[in-house]
Amino acid sequence: MKKMKNYNLGIMFRREHAPEDLPGFARRAEEAGFDELWVVEDCFYGSGIASAATALACTDTITVGVGIMPAVVRNPVFAAMEIATLSRLYPGRFLPGLGHGMANWMHQIGAFPKSQLKALGEVTVTIREMLAGKRLTYDGTQIHLDQVELVYPPDEIHPISLGVRGPKSLALSGQVADGTILAEYSAPAYVSWAREQIERGKLEAGNEDEHRLTVFALTCAGATTAKARQQLRPLIASAIANDKIESQLAPMGILPQVRELKNNRDSEGLKAAIPDAWIDQLAITGTPEDWELAINRLVEAGANTVVLVPLPDKCLEELYIFARHIL
Repeated sequence: MKKMKNYNLGIMFRREHAPEDLPGFARRAEEAGFDELWVVEDCFYGSGIASAATALACTDTITVGVGIMPAVVRNPVFAAMEIATLSRLYPGRFLPGLGHGMANWMHQIGAFPKSQLKALGEVTVTIREMLAGKRLTYDGTQIHLDQVELVYPPDEIHPISLGVRGPKSLALSGQVADGTILAEYSAPAYVSWAREQIERGKLEAGNEDEHRLTVFALTCAGATTAKARQQLRPLIASAIANDKIESQLAPMGILPQVRELKNNRDSEGLKAAIPDAWIDQLAITGTPEDWELAINRLVEAGANTVVLVPLPDKCLEELYIFARHIL
């Protein structure tokens, strides 16, 4: 498939892979022709900043993103210092993402804030102000700063994206951030709906700047479309059963059917009952032609970047399979 010129194609280095595998993976992603490489920062896996720095150091042109750093685990001054350092060392190649962080993990490490929304907003605003080279005093609910200023701010205004799901957080992203990252299981209907929430936030803030939308898409290249769907079923069923993705399913108009399946099926029954049409909306699967259609639907819904996310149990060689399938 020839990649359309109006979007970037990325690939994720999953948290399940050991950090020492990242340099080779990053170089191969660049050689294969991917526009972006994304690393993650989940408790208690690898560091997002350290991983991004490593990937940037061993490549020449590929853009590296972090999706996402939990906003409440770093002081915003030190987060801004880290972002500014990588931005100066690798101009135009680093895309930092911030988010709430998983609530159970934030509770586990003693970092859960009084208000997740307010904390994310304050962290984002203060980081952006420091990256713009401003001396900042700030007395918020979560963040308190007294005359702080970066010695080495980036040479250019640096984009910050928020990895969020729900309407209030998406609106916040439109208000205070330069981009948004949507997690796996984002169907085109959800991407379009998320764009609307972001635009609402932009309008409220009087923000007329371009807003970058990055979509993480669970991706499987099976020998046949049916076999690929079969590999995706357990993951989608688990996400549905655990109520992880209701906000993403709602714009598809299928919540009544989803709840009926959850209430009347055990785990195996739920897995078997998921319609193929849902799988094809919630992931990228099947033949190269199927992939092309799926990616184009996401782009038409508002995505600027589509990041292919391998299945958790797949090996690093998925990179080559994906590249042959799509590039």
